[in-house]
Amino acid sequence: MRVAVLSDIHANWHALEAVLADVESEGVDEIWCLGDVVGYGPQPNRCVQEIRDRAAICLMGNHDLASVGRVGLDDFSGDAAASATWTAGELEPDARAFLEGLEPCGERDGAQLFHGSPRDPVWEYILSESAARAALSQTTASLLLVGHSHIPIALQLSPQDALAGGLAKGGSEVTIGEGRWLLNPGSVGQPRDGDPRAAYLLLDRVGETGSARFRRLPYPVEQTQAEIREHGLPEPLATRLADGE
Repeated sequence: MRVAVLSDIHANWHALEAVLADVESEGVDEIWCLGDVVGYGPQPNRCVQEIRDRAAICLMGNHDLASVGRVGLDDFSGDAAASATWTAGELEPDARAFLEGLEPCGERDGAQLFHGSPRDPVWEYILSESAARAALSQTTASLLLVGHSHIPIALQLSPQDALAGGLAKGGSEVTIGEGRWLLNPGSVGQPRDGDPRAAYLLLDRVGETGSARFRRLPYPVEQTQAEIREHGLPEPLATRLADGE
């Protein structure tokens, strides 16, 4: 099975469009989305529609929760809270209904999926060895997929309990075999690893083995920036896209 794993789209249609075009050219069998379809960006309804129609499974992220009023905004930055409030007012009824039906964790084809982490599927970032080990200790699948941090990561836990790996740069590929794996595809719509290109993960799986390719795609950042400004969203949400930070 060939699977495209997407996360943290953040209502950036132009980034998602570039990813979906690449996904189609790769002939994938399924699309899995790890959450945060909306928030920050200017096209929430279009992005929700595409994911609703295309994804075999989609999780709910913290920004999705905020957009439908299921979490408060106290834990959000000022810019994130402002975008969440705007998004809540923009969502069409069918988009809202789709997001309200999602959960922050799930399973698909033997893999365990979390927006954040197993111990906190909504909020925890897995960006340290201790967080990664905790995630692996609280799950049983050979493959864990997480989002939320906007940082592409590939980590392997060997049968000898050694943890190896780290940041997965665009174009890198890992062979999934011995041990257990924790992968983060990075962010489609707001990368934070210094590379502004849209990110996603391409999985080729045969049972519990296979490969994972970390894909990066250029997209017209300036168009998303113009739309952010047109809708009066906070300026830092536009400027950060050019730097991938």
